Amino acid sequence: MTEVVAALIWAGDKFMICQRPAHKARGLLWEFVGGKVEPGETKEQALIRECREELAIEVSVGDTYMEVIHEYPDLTVHLTLFEARIEGGTPQKLEHRDIRWITTAEIPQYQFCPADEVILSKLQG
Repeated sequence: MTEVVAALIWAGDKFMICQRPAHKARGLLWEFVGGKVEPGETKEQALIRECREELAIEVSVGDTYMEVIHEYPDLTVHLTLFEARIEGGTPQKLEHRDIRWITTAEIPQYQFCPADEVILSKLQG
């Protein structure tokens, strides 16, 4: 099982979503920023590193919002979604095709990675 972390970052009533590059697995689907936990890292350290690498931002990591286990055809992920806040920098598309800030009402307009579906349902309350 692959340990994966992601950030739920809010700005007012909108949260950040990122579109995966076309050439990667699940290309062009939307997701929360994050990635795999490397050996020797805590989940929080991994999330800070991923936000720096993918968006050039510094984040503070808060509480766990939700944990999900999802089986893709090519791997099984244990996804931990953390509440996070941008402490420095402006999000840049270093890895992603696009970055958007959306409200929970706008969720149906986007096609997300399947592992995120249960999280999105909770966000829509």
